[in-house]
Amino acid sequence: MKKSKVLVGLLACGLLLAACGGTDSKKEAANVELGTVGEFPVVKEKLEMTMMGPGTGSAEWKDMAVFQTMAEKSNINFTFTTPPTADFATKLNLAFASGDLPDVLFGTDTNSLTPAMEMDYGSQGILVPIEDLIAENMPNFSKILEEDPSIRKSITTPDGHIYSLPMIHRGNTAIWPRGPIWYNGEWLEALDVKELPKTTDEFYDLLVRFRDEDPNGNGKKDEIPLTDVKLDSTRPWLLGAFGLTDRTIEEIDGEVVYAPITENYKEFVTYMNKLYSEKLLDPEVYSQADEQKKAKGQNDQIGLFPDWFSFFTTGKLEKDAITDPMFYPLTSDISPDRVTPGSTRMGRSTFAITSQNPSPEAALRWVDYFYSEEGNDLLSKGPEGVFWEYAENAEGEQVRVFTEGVDPSNPEDFRSKVTPDYGIMVPKMGYPDTPEKAVLPSKDAVNDTTFSDFITAETEEKITPFAKVTYPLLYLTNEESEKVRDAATDLKTYVEQMEAKFITGVEPLENWDKYVKTIEGMGVKEYVEVYQQAYDRWAKE
Repeated sequence: MKKSKVLVGLLACGLLLAACGGTDSKKEAANVELGTVGEFPVVKEKLEMTMMGPGTGSAEWKDMAVFQTMAEKSNINFTFTTPPTADFATKLNLAFASGDLPDVLFGTDTNSLTPAMEMDYGSQGILVPIEDLIAENMPNFSKILEEDPSIRKSITTPDGHIYSLPMIHRGNTAIWPRGPIWYNGEWLEALDVKELPKTTDEFYDLLVRFRDEDPNGNGKKDEIPLTDVKLDSTRPWLLGAFGLTDRTIEEIDGEVVYAPITENYKEFVTYMNKLYSEKLLDPEVYSQADEQKKAKGQNDQIGLFPDWFSFFTTGKLEKDAITDPMFYPLTSDISPDRVTPGSTRMGRSTFAITSQNPSPEAALRWVDYFYSEEGNDLLSKGPEGVFWEYAENAEGEQVRVFTEGVDPSNPEDFRSKVTPDYGIMVPKMGYPDTPEKAVLPSKDAVNDTTFSDFITAETEEKITPFAKVTYPLLYLTNEESEKVRDAATDLKTYVEQMEAKFITGVEPLENWDKYVKTIEGMGVKEYVEVYQQAYDRWAKE
């Protein structure tokens, strides 16, 4: 028995040395000599590394112009393993379990490289902590952290380490947590509405007019004032009128609450029940699919609806959609302040370095380029001459135009073969596009920014001043995650069911207290305490 225990121990040590100690020999073999920080080449002699990421099926990463250009610039040549996106999380788990890991993980997210995995494999030394390497090797990312210290807090685990890098958004819609609600501009004009509703009472009155005054002008009573699919997109925006931003854990002035048992949420479902019972909210809201919602929009039956852009639902041309104004945040008796849900403008866990890596410093210098405006442009659109090229317009100006092989009606199909920045999260700083970087169908085409200017103006007026992040991006400890895992699923399922029942009247609102007691019996107090503890820790950092 003792002999076998010793043998197991020796095997374990051997495996650990293979996973962790093997890196030193790999580094020695590579004899990595770094170039000047912030400049190319990253390394003076060619360096081979391996990378694993989710493939979208458009093209092999080795054939993508972005990676080929980066290899030429940096002197780092990657060999890629890219399981399909649908299987990627499973394949990544298998890679960790087997120890057959790449040097770099690229294009991961919190669903594939979960916070628990980061802390677990980080504590084992399988993922490399990078917090002490950032300042000396990542000038672009360091500058971003200096300008917005909350980013560092959100990517730092409870043990004080940073194991992955984020994708950061700074475009004109970055503050949106999801598509906004849009008014049907033609209906507003038909009813001579000069000013959008600013309170829940005014909103109700306008919905009544949508229902009763034939704004689509067809002589039929077929108008649907407000629609959605299960309220999933509309809910956060309307919840703002009652001082909340989502149907979950929420931080309000430093206090963490479980929104679905607050009086504010009760007022929300009471209000929505009123809209539903008076056919101001689509009777098919809980049964229809998005395709049905869009069909109603294209049939000019909807007064108010959520979508990323209004023309996605109405079928209008983009240029005509500037007549559909964005929903203006409401106030109510229970919440006199305007509130809208706001995005954290960041996606975590998009890049990580494993213990197999011959030079973590070189890997960080390589990826840091994507946090610059120039690097973001390369990652987004590829190098000159592939997806786009320069041409001289009639005014003698240099403009970007699609290359010959790009179909102007579907440029994304071509772009998806040029860069991995398509359909997945990638490590970068998403800077806003400038007119100079726009790619036009031809040198004679006009770069019409009317719609994007409209979106920017609407966002700046109706979302940015009132935006609030529901709960900060942060890490729970492994112990905290264990405490909330089961309760999170049970609470979500129960609240989702009961909200629909309250709004449709299947469950009388007189049973609210019973509903709250049921949730209290599901361990919500401890659930909130865990998130309060995590928030307090995050706020002190």
